[in-house]
Amino acid sequence: MADTPGLPARRAALKLLDAVLRRGETLEQAENAAMQGVGGNADRGLARAIAGETMRWLTDLDALIDSATKKRLPDDAKPRMVLRLMLAQALRLGTPPHAVIGTCLPLLSGGPRRLAHGVFSTLMKREAELPEAPTLPDAVLARWGERAAEIAPGLIDPPEVDLALKDASETETRALDMGGVSLASGHIRLPRGTPIDRFPSYSEGAWWVQDLAAQIPARLLGAGEGKRALDLCAAPGGKTLALAAAGWNVTALDISGKRLAMLRDNLKRTGLEAEIVKADARTYQPGKPFDAILLDAPCTATGTCRRHPDVLHRIGPRQIGEMVEIQQSLIHRAIEWLPEGGMLVYAVCSLEHEEGEDQARWIDASFELEPMPVGEHELPSGIEPTPEGWVRTHPGMLGDEGGLDGFFVARWKRP
Repeated sequence: MADTPGLPARRAALKLLDAVLRRGETLEQAENAAMQGVGGNADRGLARAIAGETMRWLTDLDALIDSATKKRLPDDAKPRMVLRLMLAQALRLGTPPHAVIGTCLPLLSGGPRRLAHGVFSTLMKREAELPEAPTLPDAVLARWGERAAEIAPGLIDPPEVDLALKDASETETRALDMGGVSLASGHIRLPRGTPIDRFPSYSEGAWWVQDLAAQIPARLLGAGEGKRALDLCAAPGGKTLALAAAGWNVTALDISGKRLAMLRDNLKRTGLEAEIVKADARTYQPGKPFDAILLDAPCTATGTCRRHPDVLHRIGPRQIGEMVEIQQSLIHRAIEWLPEGGMLVYAVCSLEHEEGEDQARWIDASFELEPMPVGEHELPSGIEPTPEGWVRTHPGMLGDEGGLDGFFVARWKRP
């Protein structure tokens, strides 16, 4: 059975699913162990796709399974796990049912195999379908409230590829040359799966990959004109590159040497410059204050659920609470280094109000900073600031254009 074509990829997908749902790991954390024995990029990509689509549509896949069983299977029962993978392939990836059966049933034996075969065959005969948009888990619905209905349509498919240009004046020309569309000056969007490293402009260092929402925080600092900026928690470096391209004298600080190595590679490729500091921001002591500080704080990253659907199933109150404490400690440090007239931009790629809106209110109440409301003219077309002058994006925005990640961004200055 180990030699059955396609079986190693399905086994890896099952391991990925198990790691997320039972152990709370991210798909990325689980990948090395899960992919042991899977050869070739195509099979590895298939395993990721199966696991990703299963996570994206998990609530709806479970509803289908429950509709075809007399007694509900436990959430962690292996037949349920395998059936989830089978249905994701048949209903989302277009895998023929016979191929699904041939490559997934070997993951089970005895009675569980017969059960899975029977349930899958029943659902295929019924011509089972998924809803137009994924149904979010109950815990997520409770947290996101009314926004959930707007967000869900943005989760139907993995995202397309966004690029940030080093030179915004080249937007129109490069978008035409690359076959992409632009949703803002300095931005290009390419179809999902585009082999971006094959473009000559990749080796030229003309751009880097960065979601449109993630491009907003650095834009809100404006032109640097040689002034000093600190990019806190900088790696893997998209915001550092944007600040350097905008003329800031950037110090990029991060605690992860591995992630900073990615930043060094991107600086070398783009020809941009920044001072790189490997340190814990909570103990770091700068030599002198910075004119601007960009704090893209560690967070639950639930705003990245389009590309990382595992966050829908492994993030809860405990993780949110832990992140809130870390964020507040970093905010304290950042404000210590802010001189009179200095700017602070706080950002998180989270859809949780505790990490975004509540933190902004806490800053307003706790520090003598002057809010700098964001203007509509500073944002990509179709995105408007909140009444408070903050920025809140989510995957369901810009639906016709392919959406964007969920971010919260706010800005202040020291009077």
